[in-house]
Amino acid sequence: MAAAVFEWQSIEPSIVVDFFHVDGNSGSYKFASNKEELPHRLFLHPCSSPALSVSPLQKIRKMASSGSATGPHALFVTAPYQGHFAPAVDLAITLAARGFVVTFVCTEAFHHQRIATGASSADHRDVFAGARSRGHDIRFELVSDGLPVSFDRHSHPDQFYSALLHLLPTHVDELIRKLLLSEAPVDFILADTFFSWASTLAKNHGLPCVSFWTKPALVFTLYYHMDLLIANGHFASPENRRDTITYIPGIPAMETTDLVSYLRETDTTTPLHQMIAKSFEEVKKCDFVLANTVQELEEETIAVLQQEKPFYAIGPIFPDGFTGGTVMTSLWPESDCSSWLDSMPPSSVLYVSFGSIASVSKKDFEEIAYGVLNSKANFIWVLRPGSSSSGAADPLPQGFLEASRERGLVVPWCRQREVLQHPAVGGFLTHCGWNSVAESMWCGVPMLCFPLFSDQPPNRKLVVQNLGIGTDLGEIGEVSRGKVSSRIDELMGGEGGAELRRKMKEVKKAVQGAVAPNGSSRKNLDQFTADLFRLIAQKNASVVAETKRG
Repeated sequence: MAAAVFEWQSIEPSIVVDFFHVDGNSGSYKFASNKEELPHRLFLHPCSSPALSVSPLQKIRKMASSGSATGPHALFVTAPYQGHFAPAVDLAITLAARGFVVTFVCTEAFHHQRIATGASSADHRDVFAGARSRGHDIRFELVSDGLPVSFDRHSHPDQFYSALLHLLPTHVDELIRKLLLSEAPVDFILADTFFSWASTLAKNHGLPCVSFWTKPALVFTLYYHMDLLIANGHFASPENRRDTITYIPGIPAMETTDLVSYLRETDTTTPLHQMIAKSFEEVKKCDFVLANTVQELEEETIAVLQQEKPFYAIGPIFPDGFTGGTVMTSLWPESDCSSWLDSMPPSSVLYVSFGSIASVSKKDFEEIAYGVLNSKANFIWVLRPGSSSSGAADPLPQGFLEASRERGLVVPWCRQREVLQHPAVGGFLTHCGWNSVAESMWCGVPMLCFPLFSDQPPNRKLVVQNLGIGTDLGEIGEVSRGKVSSRIDELMGGEGGAELRRKMKEVKKAVQGAVAPNGSSRKNLDQFTADLFRLIAQKNASVVAETKRG
């Protein structure tokens, strides 16, 4: 069916023709009247199903109530993981503060998990309540991932990844179609890079596609060049090579122990590997990539990537002030540690957390616990359910809490940004999740690194080798209590720790400077916005030209 264009030069305020519904099967058009002021040109274009998509040609719409102009409408689909959800929420608020309309989408199961733990109320709009009170236009939508909400996704990862790969896109597509027929049609798709269907859905609806990468450019590059790792026998081989890798564009050299854990495996037939592979086939087709990293920290890697794709380093994304304000993105209720920290001397507290997903083996957990206990440092330890693979409700060694009562605080979860920003905190024993690394850099807190899986090993490489703002605790299965305690004491009070803090001051300056008014991340976000507007205009003009030719 050919596209149709409707134009008028003036609109009587009492009689307005607005698009209400399209019956693609019969080709008939039904219209409804209202009194809102509309753009004077509206176009319809076909998509991949019998129904038609609708979008304004001119991207300055008038709000009927206020007459203020609104920016383009983003459908933002976030991945159902804590480490992806938190920066996605921050980016949604950042874009809305720039005048974008944002429809933020997450899965019903992820939202249910937040409600079940008490981290969110049953009102799923609460996460953006503060942003909306400041006038930002952020809507919230829940979609099914194709599995029952009660399904145990953690215990059945293959079924979960299969659902994200094959079932979730159908429900997102339904939402896109609904919004394209609304009074504020979607103008572009913004989706987590690991959603392997985003660019295809965007293309089907004639919309630009923006991929949101929540990790550093180093990790993006490794995934982007999986084909080189396979061709050289370092990945997906019956026996993967273990020598130094020197052929990845933008990465001078790296050891196989620094690869993403999924890129060290030999079996690539799992649903997770299929999702990863397809994601990076799709990302090569998307129009733009937004990355939660800082250009000054990864200049060479980003410069090479930009030869392949429009890649914009816009991090770190902390729109509400570093501590997050009223934006609650946690999976669990957060303990307030401020009173305890206020009682501690400056730079005397080691913060210990292994993130929201990964579990430490029973042996390693015990060695780390005794290492912390035997060190001289005060500490806060975040011990969420599942922190240890032992499955024990209290995995700490017997007597640990009693022995550390005068200098330690153990909590199930906390306000990490506030803790890292407190002057009493002098070090961070971390799994090297990228959000934790970014927050640590912002606060100038040097790190003791114990990566567990996924992107954490290459994040450690960036922290320890490239930037020199952390030290390595060792590989999984190789840690010992003596090594842990000595590394903690060196980090907190030794000459090595002093050198890390010196380098961290430089990194902190670069990270905070990037989001300053003339910083690199601010400029990159400005450039992305201009490029996006240009692409939307080009796509709209193309539709009009095609219609006139028809």
